Amino acid sequence: MKTVLKSESQEVIVSTDGPIVMIGERINPTGRKKLAAALQAGDLEYIKQQALQQVAFGAHVLDVNVAVPGLDEKSLLPAVVKFLAQHVHIPFCLDSNNPEALAAALQVTPGKPLVNSVSGEEAKLRDILPVVKARGAAVIGLTMDNAGIPADAEARLAVAGKIIERAAKLGIPAEDLIIDPLVLSVGADQKAAAVTLKTIALVRREFGVNVNLGASNVSFGLPDRQTVNQAFLALAFGAGASCVITDAEKLAAAVLASDLLLGRDPYGKRYLTHVRKMQAAAAAAAKG
Repeated sequence: MKTVLKSESQEVIVSTDGPIVMIGERINPTGRKKLAAALQAGDLEYIKQQALQQVAFGAHVLDVNVAVPGLDEKSLLPAVVKFLAQHVHIPFCLDSNNPEALAAALQVTPGKPLVNSVSGEEAKLRDILPVVKARGAAVIGLTMDNAGIPADAEARLAVAGKIIERAAKLGIPAEDLIIDPLVLSVGADQKAAAVTLKTIALVRREFGVNVNLGASNVSFGLPDRQTVNQAFLALAFGAGASCVITDAEKLAAAVLASDLLLGRDPYGKRYLTHVRKMQAAAAAAAKG
């Protein structure tokens, strides 16, 4: 199955048979004090710098989240998207829980964006899916509902089915839904990653839709998080995940190496190109 995302000049295809699509996560103030401060100060140049870095390291889609307490997300999200669209020419993933902010931002977003996200919670299904349908966007569906995040894969599968069914009733096709099986920390629950991996396999088998991951949660609270994240991504891609929200600077090489090992990178061209590009950038930085 293919989920097509578009900017004004580029098309990105999220496909169940690869290659993996990276959604750059750095434009999100959660846990990033400097970005939150920039948003509060209206420092769009700093935000542009972060966006351009994600693109430089290989992000195919740019996640944009401006949720800072005290700021008017309804006006700020479209303003930031409109500004970034002048400088970044990849599709956008609009990241907000605010239906009004999403609707406002979708009006000024070029191409066909992705919305992050809806869940199985009744209020979210009621408020966000119509906004997605009205714009003709694609949407990420989180496998959680009013009872929270299910502890087992079968229950998460059921939530995914509920989201797909409700979307279909509004005329949103399955190819415009990307299911997120949710990743919890193995530091808190040693079986957390195993449940996510099983959910990925079940969703792919039962519904055939694309699967997204928010990769970094799995290692929260652990030492050497980078190694844990890299190992988890490789396992998740092997299980059937087709896109990932991540920091492209930190994990692009692991994503591309996974594609290579899964036979989705003919002659290793994309992996080798990325490695050589990073080596050249490092050499230039050392001289400068």
